[in-house]
Amino acid sequence: MEALQNEAIALLKQLIAIPSFSKEEGGTADLIVQFLSHKGAIPQRKGNNVWAFASPYQEHLPTVWLNSHHDTVKANTGYTQDPFSPIEREGKLFGLGSNDAGGPLVAMIAAFCYFIGKNLPFNLLLVASAEEEISGSNGISSLLGILPPAELVLVGEPTQLKLAIAEKGLLVIDGSLTGKAGHAAREEGINAIYLAMNDLEKIKNYKFAKVSPFLGPTKVSCTVIQAGEQHNLVPELCRYVLDIRVNELYTHEEVLEELKTVLSADLIPRSMRLRSSCLPEGHVLHQVGKSLGLETFGSPTLSDQALIPYPSAKIGPGDSARSHTADEFIFIQEVEDGISRYISILETYASHSLHTSTTL
Repeated sequence: MEALQNEAIALLKQLIAIPSFSKEEGGTADLIVQFLSHKGAIPQRKGNNVWAFASPYQEHLPTVWLNSHHDTVKANTGYTQDPFSPIEREGKLFGLGSNDAGGPLVAMIAAFCYFIGKNLPFNLLLVASAEEEISGSNGISSLLGILPPAELVLVGEPTQLKLAIAEKGLLVIDGSLTGKAGHAAREEGINAIYLAMNDLEKIKNYKFAKVSPFLGPTKVSCTVIQAGEQHNLVPELCRYVLDIRVNELYTHEEVLEELKTVLSADLIPRSMRLRSSCLPEGHVLHQVGKSLGLETFGSPTLSDQALIPYPSAKIGPGDSARSHTADEFIFIQEVEDGISRYISILETYASHSLHTSTTL
């Protein structure tokens, strides 16, 4: 275990030192391929996505994915040190992507390596994905037609090693209202801003009826508004943007149709891809979580989970509150604990799976 921990920290330091902004992850993909090959796995690659099986794939067995990402956002201006210099100080490892999601990724890789060549009642598949931070089309979604379907996906994100069994989806809608242009001095025309104000008041107070026990209510917010070009011209067009965080009790289509009955604007969704998720009732992972005493919660933040159509849960070392912050860091102990936690989850899951198959 100590050797695995040391290798994981060394790998994380190497990953930090290689810039890997979304769509520019070639260097970190090369490093992950090299590391997995050295450990005896046979990695495969599409674009900057890397995957490998812990043992030869057996078609008659279900598949469990371990998925985390190796792309990062760009460093913000608040950094006081080089974001690509992995600095270890007072038990912390600093560097861009150390917490989101370098720590979870290397902990997953170490746990994966622990199981290389071992007999499991499922295929164990590691997927290090690209473009997660932008939900890009060349990330995890580009692999869905290539990789075998999953009985379970563990998504590696900083959750303080709590188990997120649900995650809110994201729906972004562009709204537009058309009035009539006119001269402001003569009070001519129909002001599109005033039309929009009626919608915005409704948005501010609107509540969707179905409230999730895990994710709370579906929440809609107006985040952008644009209208007018000059002071003396009544604007004929006003546009606004709605950011909607959707719980698992609604589909995106249902949310869109409900808002159309409430608002006056023409509403056009930008994308329907980023769906909410919730681990199905009765899934084995619920039993595993209880037996390990894992705290469960619903996550308000997006991950590759939103693009994965299989039963999934999100868990990893680190703290989501540190993600995308200046002087990002993760505690060394958090990574070490993450390795142990992933191994214990997989071992317990294997035990429950064997018991279930024997009972059947």
